[in-house]
Amino acid sequence: MNTRLCRMLGIGFPLLAFSHCRDVVAAVSKAGGFGVFGAASMTPEELETALRWIDAQVDGRPYGVDLLIPENLAIRTEGETGSAGLLAQIPPQHRAFVQDLLRRHGIDPDGPVGDCHRGAPDRPAPYQHESGERLMEVAFRHPIRLIANALGVPPASMLERARAAGIPCAALVGAREHAERQVEAGVDILVAQGGEAGGHCGEVSTMVLVPEVLRAARGTPVLAAGGIMTGRQMAGCMAMGAAGVWTGSVWLATAEAETSPVFREKMVAARSRDTVRSRGRTGKPARQLRSAWTEAWEDPGSPGTLPMPLQGLVSEPAMARITQAAEGGNAAARALVSYFVGQGVGLVEGVQSCRSVVEGFMQEFAEALEDMQALAEG
Repeated sequence: MNTRLCRMLGIGFPLLAFSHCRDVVAAVSKAGGFGVFGAASMTPEELETALRWIDAQVDGRPYGVDLLIPENLAIRTEGETGSAGLLAQIPPQHRAFVQDLLRRHGIDPDGPVGDCHRGAPDRPAPYQHESGERLMEVAFRHPIRLIANALGVPPASMLERARAAGIPCAALVGAREHAERQVEAGVDILVAQGGEAGGHCGEVSTMVLVPEVLRAARGTPVLAAGGIMTGRQMAGCMAMGAAGVWTGSVWLATAEAETSPVFREKMVAARSRDTVRSRGRTGKPARQLRSAWTEAWEDPGSPGTLPMPLQGLVSEPAMARITQAAEGGNAAARALVSYFVGQGVGLVEGVQSCRSVVEGFMQEFAEALEDMQALAEG
């Protein structure tokens, strides 16, 4: 394809793949898509290492970086760089609730969790402007072709740096009014993410949201997102006017993904109604696989979720222990295993390579175009 968006990103097929896994990002870009690396939870040093690796793997093929710098965040660190100050704000009843939940599933709440996780005291405070600025400094030192932000209008510094670097800045939106504000701010690409999407999402479905956002876009390219797992869905979104698609969940069931084997097994077995929008992981509504974890936070005996980012500091150490226990053969722990995934999980039939997924998108997209052409000719 030779569309405006393709020219902006330097690609020939407008399939964007968001992933927290560098292997997925590189594999998708090498296969003809466009990998977008989710770096929100990383330290600057970790991001530098990851982007150097991606640069070496993709051999000049384009990729992007996605950060999560919320426009509105109830709790900030007020200048502190680490998570210790935030951890001190977690009420004891929430700590006790999680400890009891883990014990009831045969997991030691004080056991080691291996690698550093987002809830460690010496990790950067999550979702803070200061952390985001340091990550941007790293990202713009590399040959990225896109910078993206979620949860509100990108900070002015992101827009300014993107313009100076000559690359587009994208933003995720879940409602028409969000799109209007993003266009006013000068965002170059809108990602219309429907409520079917995994992770942080709104309530409006992709089928309704995309045409609404297109009306507000004023010519800004719009990517459709939310529940998109196949090339035929991609063709349908582009028939509505989208310039391409932004995908996430489909890559979680690939051989290269960061997800655990236990979660991939649960993905393959899941149906579309097995996901739920829950605040139990981050403090904001985020779609994830329904599990004993999400159900526990909805129970009347729950202390209630904390605002972002405190809830994530409660959940992330626990989820690390849960995954470790489940991978170690603890059958009870499997009930708690979850991850961010969209309603498209019901279309996952097995684990594939990223290249196979990209090729499948291309083939199905071409078939859909042929079918539409046949309708016009008939």
